[in-house]
Amino acid sequence: MSLFKDSPEYLARKQKPFRPPNLTLKDIHDAIPKDLYKKNTLLSLGYIARDVFFSALFWHLANYIEPISDALAGQGALIQQTVRWGLWANYWFWQSVAWGGFWCLAHEAGHGTLSSSSWFNHISGFMLHTVILVPYYAWRSTHHAHHKATGSIERDENFVPRTRVDYHLPAEDSATHADYKEMFEETPIFTLGRMVFMQLLGWQAYLLYNALGSPMYPEGTNHFEPSSALFKPEQRFSIIISNIGLSAMSGVLAYYTYQFGLLNFFCKYFVPYLLANHWIVMLTFLHHTDPTMPHYRKNEWSFLRGAVGTIDRPLLGWIGRFFLHNVSHDHVAHHFLSMIPFYNQPIVTEHVKKVLGEDYNYDNTNTFRALYRSFTECCFIEEEGDIVFYKNRKGELGRELAADAYKVGAERPKAGSVDSSS
Repeated sequence: MSLFKDSPEYLARKQKPFRPPNLTLKDIHDAIPKDLYKKNTLLSLGYIARDVFFSALFWHLANYIEPISDALAGQGALIQQTVRWGLWANYWFWQSVAWGGFWCLAHEAGHGTLSSSSWFNHISGFMLHTVILVPYYAWRSTHHAHHKATGSIERDENFVPRTRVDYHLPAEDSATHADYKEMFEETPIFTLGRMVFMQLLGWQAYLLYNALGSPMYPEGTNHFEPSSALFKPEQRFSIIISNIGLSAMSGVLAYYTYQFGLLNFFCKYFVPYLLANHWIVMLTFLHHTDPTMPHYRKNEWSFLRGAVGTIDRPLLGWIGRFFLHNVSHDHVAHHFLSMIPFYNQPIVTEHVKKVLGEDYNYDNTNTFRALYRSFTECCFIEEEGDIVFYKNRKGELGRELAADAYKVGAERPKAGSVDSSS
């Protein structure tokens, strides 16, 4: 697969007019062996121990980078600096995917899949997320809301499309090429800058002021204020617990910086922390943002339609399987059956694929190519229509809707219908 070309499955999906899936949730659930629902606390503990071991190993090995570089001083500055920054780059990559694994295991804990014990799930998730400065209980709350409303324009929590009116564009029948160019045309350097901002700081922006979140919340909505519109009254105490954990971890990092210096903190913690967030933003963005994926308004949305409208991607290949715990490889199955442990999700995916058939969405496009494609082509949606697709910078539709799309689908939406399993 070329690094700069779209995958065959993406191209085939884009060329095929969209019809909603013609199946029911019962079809999915009936296809899944019941033993896949079983949770193994000891196995989950083993995965946690494995991830902690690798993170500690990478951290320890990083202590040798500067001594090795210093030992090469006699070989010339170019060789010395090439080795130094090559070793640091390797550390940053591997530590970032290890910490991405922390995020993914805590995500599983939030779904209650590490163990049948809620205490085990919450303690594990809280510790893993707090180490990488994620508010476990706050994010768990909004993530559950996302699962219950995936693909809903009115109710989803993340990556909700903005509309023509949001961008103050003229009506479709009167908009010109110049109108679109004025709004969306930008230099490649500026586009790259916006992408880098989203990848490195988009996660913090979402937590701090709901960037790319649902516009149904008031300005200033964030994940740290217990009285935030994101949370129910009974959840507010847990938000305080998350904040206490983050404050404690911040204190640990401040003390570490005092003891070992700002440069040490920057190289060993801060850079891999930013890159870990990059992997998480990338995979969550690409699960739900694609020119070929529909979004639904309330008259046509259902839990099943939202779950089908996600994409499996082989992010980082075997490294993603190993460190990110199948989160990107098996995301469609996860949205249908989020109560099944991640280590069983590859098997679930095979069963789900058989039921969905042509409705199963997979994309083997190089992930960085897919990121650029979605970032530049998923610009806005129209105000009209209950099943809509993104339009690009030129106002061109990402995928056509079949003429009979509103008549298709065995499972018709039922006022806010959701799957109780999520």
